[in-house]
Amino acid sequence: MSPPSTTELPADASPSSAAPEVVVSSSLLERADPLESELLSVSFNQDYGCFACATNKGFFIYNCDPFTKTFQRDFKDGGVGMVEMLFRCNILALVGGGVNPIYPPNKVMLWDDHQNRCVGELSFRSEVRAVRLRRDRIVVILEHKIYVYNFADLKLLHQIETIANPQGICALSAASNSIVLACLGLHRGQVRVEHYSLKKTKFIQAHDSKLACVTLTLDGKLLATASSKGTLVRIFDTVDGTRLREVRRGAHTAEIYSIAFSPDAQWLALSSDTGTVHVFALKDPTAAMLSNQSKHTISVSPSKLGFNNGSKSGRNSPAASGQGILSSGYSGSNLSFIKGVLPKYFSSEWSFAQFRLPEDVKTLVAFGSDKTTILIVGMDGSFYRCSFDPAHGGEMQQIEFVRFMGLEDEVMI
Repeated sequence: MSPPSTTELPADASPSSAAPEVVVSSSLLERADPLESELLSVSFNQDYGCFACATNKGFFIYNCDPFTKTFQRDFKDGGVGMVEMLFRCNILALVGGGVNPIYPPNKVMLWDDHQNRCVGELSFRSEVRAVRLRRDRIVVILEHKIYVYNFADLKLLHQIETIANPQGICALSAASNSIVLACLGLHRGQVRVEHYSLKKTKFIQAHDSKLACVTLTLDGKLLATASSKGTLVRIFDTVDGTRLREVRRGAHTAEIYSIAFSPDAQWLALSSDTGTVHVFALKDPTAAMLSNQSKHTISVSPSKLGFNNGSKSGRNSPAASGQGILSSGYSGSNLSFIKGVLPKYFSSEWSFAQFRLPEDVKTLVAFGSDKTTILIVGMDGSFYRCSFDPAHGGEMQQIEFVRFMGLEDEVMI
């Protein structure tokens, strides 16, 4: 297979019969009719170096560090509902969306940005829910089925039946030396893991409730899952299905928007509808952190546990939020010595660092070029760069804020 930057699909691939009229704007300051642009979806590329925004008028590509608009494509004839990048190469996967889709929502269009046109398409009998790319594979997710294609010639390699999947939940490893796909199984809470390099399929019963989010490490060796309850995140070995870790976001139900591993799999980040981005330590951060933990002691009393006079703890009480139970930067509860006496909630591993956002904004989270940097993109057109202390954790520090959808780019550092 030729490098993606020069790849052209073969003659037997379905070419786009008529390329849409495109208005090209690569200037960082130029924006076409910003008030009329509606953000329909956002997605990071495979190494989190940039992200794509699908709008009712086309799509934008932004670089994360430094934050800059790489380019935008405005279509006069309709909108784009999804954009999936392939690292930083010129081939992107587009799916039509919005009130007036530029392409039918049951088609995946392969856009070559060097030629400013679609060079291939994949058609299906139902709407496309998501697309995943790697240099040798194209994965298309429908509500009840997943199709895996060879990137070089668009040959269909595999079909997978799944339980109902309206959100298009699926993860694909990005490393060149292993091809791993994680998707929904045929039962509620079940994950199916395909190790194509090993020619092995593994089913993992990750949760009792339906799945809300799954993600893989770059090499596909680790899998993180969250259910519709949104209280716990579980980490599994994808080869043998062993559950390696369980971390707790909170005690109350939440909708998990996204989960991301750091490139070295030492950290895990999570965003949800509670408005708090959490970072969990999956490995011992530093000796300094352990020393800091030893300095904190917790006294246990009925009132501090939130059970005073038989009343239940509220969502904003110390017991419900973890304040007073967990010290800053602490990834596990000091109440573990009475594990089995109190509910599992009190012996859970909690987040190491946190960042607060507005609760009504859907967000996508990733790691920056520095593994202690968190990138957050909001569906309100906001971009945050934050950092956390790898030794002590606690509240993250905001480094940069950009409002990239609006009349003017608003930048705060």
